[in-house]
This record gives sequence, C-alpha cells and structure tokens, in this order.
Amino acid sequence: MRILMLGNSFTSANNLPGRLSGVLGSEVVAHTRGGARLAEQLNPATRNGSRTLSALSDGGWDFVVMQEMSNGPIVSTEKYLEAVEALAALVRGAGAVPVIYQTWAYEEGSARLARSGWGYAEMHDLLARACREAERRSQALFAPVGDAFFTSPDAHALYARDGAHPSERGTDLAARVIAETIGG
Repeated sequence: MRILMLGNSFTSANNLPGRLSGVLGSEVVAHTRGGARLAEQLNPATRNGSRTLSALSDGGWDFVVMQEMSNGPIVSTEKYLEAVEALAALVRGAGAVPVIYQTWAYEEGSARLARSGWGYAEMHDLLARACREAERRSQALFAPVGDAFFTSPDAHALYARDGAHPSERGTDLAARVIAETIGG
C-alpha cells in the first residue's frame, strides 16, 4: 500500500508519516511545510503544489491523507472546503482514496487557546463541524483524530509544550486513528 500525506507541521511533527508506515507496514510519503494550507497543494507555483500535482499525475497511490492548518477549517471554512473538494477530485482521478485528517482544538488551558478566543469544546466542535462538512462534500474517508484527542481521558499528555502540536503520544494516537480509518 502507498500513502501520500499532505499537510504541515501537524503531519511532520514526531515523524507521523514514519509512524503510520510502521503501523501499516506501508510506504508513506509526505509533502509538508510548516504552516501550509491544503490550497498550497493545488498550486503548481509552490514547491508542495508542484510535487503533489506531479505525484498525483504519476499515480500509484492507494490513499492520500489531507491535513489543513490547525485553525484553517474554522477561520477560512469555504477556502478549506474548496481545497478539500478539489484535492479529493484529483486524488480520485489518480485512482486513490482521499482521507481527511481531522486535527484538534488547542490544548485546554493553554495560552494559544486563550489567544484564539474560543473555548476548548467550542474549538473542537467548530473543527469537527467543518471537517465533517468536508467529508460530506468530498465523499472522503474521515480520520477523527481531533475527536480522539477531545475524548481522551489524558488529553494533556497528547500535546507538545506549545499547546497546539502533538506530543509523541499525540502523534502515536494520530497514527493509530489514521491507520484504523485506512484499514477499515
């Protein structure tokens, strides 16, 4: 099985692609850049866009996992939905299955969450709603990583010190959820 992961530092942190590869015993390639949005993957003028469009054109992928910037689905909902729909169409055209990697709310009690202006449950609900709408519109598989973070009895252990990125445990959880989604 060959998997292409599109995203940013939430995907590259703690080598999520390598961990997913280990869980599934599959080849996993990542096109990431810190702070990247999915729309960048569609732009041939960017490094990620050029690589992604070429990789999809070449084909040979079984799944393409799509991860948006942390708060992107909330602050730029329509742009996010448009990018997911366009990418999902390209992914299907390449003979692969698109997968939405739902990210999580910033850590409860963190400075980053306080600066965002959202409460923890509110941010989770807004992200979940936007990602589920993307799933509905694109008919992609849905990897509910953000839901797994939200319902974890030890959620604080899933976050890095910055209150946004995953810790090693958070990355392991993301790999398991994505693997379960892909593995059916």
